[in-house]
Amino acid sequence: MKKTMFAGAVGSLVAMTAGTALAAPPADWSKVPATDITLFYPGVSPMEWILKGTVHGGARSFKKGDTCGDCHSSETPAMGAKIVSGEKIEPTPIKGKPAAVPVKVQAAHDGDTLYLRFTWKQPKASGAAKMDDKNPMKIAFMLDAGKVELADQSGCWSSCHSDSRTMPGAADSKKKYVKDGSLAKGVFYDLVQWRSGEKKAYDGHVADARVMEGGKALASAEGKLDGDTWSVVFARKFAGGEGDIALQAGKTYNFGFAIHDDHAAGRFHHVSLGYSLGIGAKADITAGKL
Repeated sequence: MKKTMFAGAVGSLVAMTAGTALAAPPADWSKVPATDITLFYPGVSPMEWILKGTVHGGARSFKKGDTCGDCHSSETPAMGAKIVSGEKIEPTPIKGKPAAVPVKVQAAHDGDTLYLRFTWKQPKASGAAKMDDKNPMKIAFMLDAGKVELADQSGCWSSCHSDSRTMPGAADSKKKYVKDGSLAKGVFYDLVQWRSGEKKAYDGHVADARVMEGGKALASAEGKLDGDTWSVVFARKFAGGEGDIALQAGKTYNFGFAIHDDHAAGRFHHVSLGYSLGIGAKADITAGKL
């Protein structure tokens, strides 16, 4: 995976979680290495589709232990182009929706707090009807500590199922979930999201159902659109509460993220493949010590 240096100041940032103090991110993000990750439009590709060999050619390799990234890390733009056009696994294509969104991800920590910064160019609007009137853009990431089945291979995909809302024929009441999800047993994704219109962050989890609140680890989430470039910074404490994965220096975690652009909602987002995030440990994305 290509590593680059991304120059840019933090600037004036416009939102943080209510009732929390603003954590101090790196003063100069240009000194923090960046990882280039291209998000792509996934269409109707729930975990059930991933595992079905008659429709997904990589199912056999996946079942043998290969990750989604092993096969697809270099072809996400091409995959997104096929899907967004309706050529493959998208029954309701949206004209003008971008196939892929290149994002730079930077990570750092100070021994107590993890800082994540995402920067990308604002894609051109499709002109389609707004699914989420309140929020032109939402960005979220999820973490797993090795308890969610297949999360080490698929990133966030273990929470994506064919019976979840906005999937074809699914009930609108069915939220994201993970197989055998249980907070008590530690089988869950830690979920953090920032919404641009509401200028608000959410600290939740995905276990037997997605819950957008209850977490205590998120210290702040801040976003800014400077010209045509988004910059969003999360500050996430190592320790939290129920639904928060306890982070430790020297450890790695399964990681994935998504962007809902152009007032998108539900499955109509752009997503990453699965990656590893290391807290001072070698990984696809490594948070170095400040």
